[in-house]
Amino acid sequence: MDDEIARAANAKKGSPFLNTDQAAHYVGLSRRTLEKMRTAGGGPRFRKHGRYVRYHIDDLDEWSAEHVKTSTSESDRERPARPENGRARR
Repeated sequence: MDDEIARAANAKKGSPFLNTDQAAHYVGLSRRTLEKMRTAGGGPRFRKHGRYVRYHIDDLDEWSAEHVKTSTSESDRERPARPENGRARR
């Protein structure tokens, strides 16, 4: 696990692309959860570089920001719409 953390940190310094293990660690999910999200949809955007799946750090940050909640009872339908500039209204 420490190796994955170090690899993710190094990747962020050099390349903005993370593999599935690094991306899972970055967003705090399991590798398997990201794999399921790729199949079913609803997860962060990803790219295929040949046969390799890569996640761009900006896409992971954007996906995470889209899932901000203010209450555990809040559903996705209750979230305020995002204006064109991408920032939530307050």
